[in-house]
Amino acid sequence: MADMSPLFRRKAAPHDRLVTLVRKPGCHLCDDAQAVVEKVCGDLGVPWEQKDITQDPRLHEQYWEQIPVVLVDGRQHTFWRVDESRLRKALTG
Repeated sequence: MADMSPLFRRKAAPHDRLVTLVRKPGCHLCDDAQAVVEKVCGDLGVPWEQKDITQDPRLHEQYWEQIPVVLVDGRQHTFWRVDESRLRKALTG
């Protein structure tokens, strides 16, 4: 399906999506990002999870200078600041 024309791909329903917030304890930007993720995902019925960068060496190596990082379906969506309308569009558009 990855090489299928976008015209023929079905869009995933919101409940079939997954948002991941990569964060660390004591990070005020992470707290701000979490508030946006909770609001948008709650409004749309999208499941979300958070991962602690201090507990995962792979995440630490990949994202340390960018946290908080938001992934949508495993792909990086944004980092540092989360824009509510942009995240909402990524999950519905």
